[in-house]
Amino acid sequence: MPSLLFVCTANICRSPMAMAIFKSKITHDTANWRIESAGTWAVEGMPASINSQQVLADHQIDLSYHLSRPIDVIDLDKFDLILVMEHGHKEAIQMEYPEVAGRVYLLWEMVGEKKDVHDPYGGRLVDYADTAEEIDQILTKGMEKIKELAYKNERAKQKKK
Repeated sequence: MPSLLFVCTANICRSPMAMAIFKSKITHDTANWRIESAGTWAVEGMPASINSQQVLADHQIDLSYHLSRPIDVIDLDKFDLILVMEHGHKEAIQMEYPEVAGRVYLLWEMVGEKKDVHDPYGGRLVDYADTAEEIDQILTKGMEKIKELAYKNERAKQKKK
């Protein structure tokens, strides 16, 4: 089963939205994937921001179940692919968890670019909508690359066992 972890800072805006949007794109295959999210500086147990929930609800995607968690409570080795929202997230994870460094990518790298996903935290509802749209477009265009990397890394981990 391929596994995918989305990471942002507080795990209340971007990474939960990315997780939920990704799940909505693979509804026919969700049971065959492990899809989660976490934050580099998250406080455990916080709900997704109201604006994140509202923006996704407008697209019939439920995010009300989400509770934040910090990345340090997660066994990162269980994930085949770790997609982060900012360069700083990637650098921090690769330095602190070198055993997973080769599985960490910027979300934008799935479409051949090396940019940060805009953080809407503290902004207006339209800022959250713009970020959700940005994530949706990246996931749509990068879906094949995401699947390719996740399956490739899953096979590589299985061979090591």
